[in-house]
Amino acid sequence: MEDSKSPLRALGFCGADDSVDPKMLGLIASAYPSVEFGVLFRPDKEGSPRYASAAWVQNFSQVILAAKIKAAAHLCGARVNQVLDGDGAFLEQLLSWGFGRVQINATAVNGVDTSKLAEQAPHILELANKFPKLEFILQKNDETAPLWQAVLSSGVPSNVTMLVDESKGTGVAAKSWPSPPKEYEIGYAGGIGPSNIDKVLTDVVTAANGRSFWIDMESSLRSNKNGDDVFDLDKCFIVINATCSAGLMGHPGFLG
Repeated sequence: MEDSKSPLRALGFCGADDSVDPKMLGLIASAYPSVEFGVLFRPDKEGSPRYASAAWVQNFSQVILAAKIKAAAHLCGARVNQVLDGDGAFLEQLLSWGFGRVQINATAVNGVDTSKLAEQAPHILELANKFPKLEFILQKNDETAPLWQAVLSSGVPSNVTMLVDESKGTGVAAKSWPSPPKEYEIGYAGGIGPSNIDKVLTDVVTAANGRSFWIDMESSLRSNKNGDDVFDLDKCFIVINATCSAGLMGHPGFLG
């Protein structure tokens, strides 16, 4: 059950891959509408742990469209370079698959050429204008500063938001959480997971000070099961349960 008064826009679980059945994701996100499953797109790693195969994405797309659940595309590597160069072809594909948000992971650890971020910022603004139904999420950290600062100086479009993640997607715990600025919405990431979710929720609700926000996690949701690196739905549910206990969303009525 989704609480319309809750400041939590989305509870992001990133790295869904071939180790889970897309229909299971549909069941969970239908029961908990604030849950947003994230898929990492990086062509050179497609089909490996954390990076879903093309066939899996097609099946997940059917679930997204049928169940009308939240889904985010997290672009890495060549997919980011395409967007930074102003190529919107893959964004068209994402829209047809039902993805509502696209995160641009413009960092070296994600296989991206970061040498021209400032001069590529106008391409992001052009694409945001061309695809108003997509929300564009920029990673906000020191490495991506040339990109997001250039966007700020031009005026942030209403469909551009930022993810505060100084770990740059490596899952290192954040030391503090900033408050959202007036100009745009933010999300929080960096070392969030089942082991610290209670404290993180307390801290980010305080930092947000009544503004809406989302949180996102990836590394903490992995487990080794039978020798395989898997996206662990048990860990996702620990986070869901904690978020419900914090009053930021609710369990479905059929659970009592």
